[in-house]
Amino acid sequence: MQTLTDCSGRGDDARDARDSRIGATLGKIRYKLFVMSGKGGVGKSSVAVNVARALADAGSRVGLLDVDLHGPSVARMLGITGALEAGRDAPLAPRRAGGNLLVVSMQSLLEDPDQAVLWRGPMRTTAIRQFLADVDWGELDYLVIDSPPGTGDEHLTVLKTVRDALCLLVTTPQEVSLADVRKTINFLQYANANILGVVENMSGLVCPYCHKEIALFKKGGGEALARAYGLDFLGAVPLDPATVVAGDLGLPVVSLDEDCPAKTAFAALAQNVAAACRESLEAASSPCP
Repeated sequence: MQTLTDCSGRGDDARDARDSRIGATLGKIRYKLFVMSGKGGVGKSSVAVNVARALADAGSRVGLLDVDLHGPSVARMLGITGALEAGRDAPLAPRRAGGNLLVVSMQSLLEDPDQAVLWRGPMRTTAIRQFLADVDWGELDYLVIDSPPGTGDEHLTVLKTVRDALCLLVTTPQEVSLADVRKTINFLQYANANILGVVENMSGLVCPYCHKEIALFKKGGGEALARAYGLDFLGAVPLDPATVVAGDLGLPVVSLDEDCPAKTAFAALAQNVAAACRESLEAASSPCP
């Protein structure tokens, strides 16, 4: 595995230099989307990848940063292999996933994709800050940040470093997921973070044979939660076998040639996310590249 530099013992000058580089990087990015979920297994990475791909396909300049350091899946879902290379204006260049989409994932720093990352909190914090400071992102319309489940070191680091991040909360309709999202909302309120809205994933199942909708894992819980907290509900994405097949092929479902329920839902979700970003007061107060 390539070694990330830990600046914890290099003094105030080194920290100030990295803070300056992070500020310069973020100043070139219009919208920063932080995709979160209260628990694992709700399809958060699938939402991050497909929203990023759909925004890029619509003509926006998009970066996708996977800060799930212990279980990165973004690179695999996009069919990206190989290590990061040197950039023109920064030490590292993101991988290009076709068109306008740039990607950085912990998986690109591992010699063996099945290798475990045994890092404590300070190293995770350093890695995320280095991805922001030392990657040649250039000017972007969106930086989509995919997080691990929960509310841990990675989340605190992103929220502290990317002050104008807009949080996109992913849930499934069941109460066990909604309960964790309520805790995440409480965490974000305590952190004084900006919540863009709520997405309900695995929202019913469209039968591929009769095309009727089945409430397999219930439906509507995410929308009800958003309404209860006064948050925007940005869309619902149904369970769709095409999503699994596409992901295993390293292809986002929005990139499939044929139409399917998940592709249609993700495309609509990306449009709603873009509109919510444009209407966000927090984003309006930040500089535009």
